[in-house]
Amino acid sequence: MNELSEEEQERTPVPSFLRQVARRRPISDGAERCELCSAELTPVHQHLLAPHKHEIACSCDGCAVLFSGQPGAHYLRIPRRIRALADFQMPNLQWESLMIPINLAFFYYDTAGGRMIAMYPSPAGAIESLLSLESWAEIAAQHPSLQKMESDVETFLVNRVGTIHEYYIVPIDECFHLVGLIRMHWRGLSGGAEVWKHIHKFFASLQARSTEVRESVANQQPEPTHA
Repeated sequence: MNELSEEEQERTPVPSFLRQVARRRPISDGAERCELCSAELTPVHQHLLAPHKHEIACSCDGCAVLFSGQPGAHYLRIPRRIRALADFQMPNLQWESLMIPINLAFFYYDTAGGRMIAMYPSPAGAIESLLSLESWAEIAAQHPSLQKMESDVETFLVNRVGTIHEYYIVPIDECFHLVGLIRMHWRGLSGGAEVWKHIHKFFASLQARSTEVRESVANQQPEPTHA
């Protein structure tokens, strides 16, 4: 992510002494910088979300502490934990009730709008889908993990492409990374082999970095059988 312009810095609640330090600090070619103080970042670093703008900023540890977690803070810190819902079950009819046009989507609670948001990736970027509150309430009631997601910064990520269905609770920046991969590599009508290679690699990485979470299946509905 790029460094904030001077005009954007003036609109961001950053103390003046930090802006002055940032202006004096030389920037080496290719170095990724904190978007609040311009400190050089390590490859693994903090991400902050401005919820009302739906913008993500790269941050050093100091700015992540300074500008998030306080009442009225401009940013929310995006967590790093990834949870694989190993025994999550969703019958086909329940999925279809969500009216998602493809079998890949993510869901999160938007505090600014006061509602659940459903989005799916496309060659043009992330697209919002209409979400029935009744359908979502039914699913969330059956799965305690969905009720414990952090608003704005955690998402329920569903991958029902292929025969093996995957369900995760992930930081929202992971979902936008997936959207970016699809937008960058999609070719033609079906996407092409390259984009699917990146999608499979993305989910393999999620699985490798995730903590497995299991729920009681007592409240889960079995897939209906047909005679």
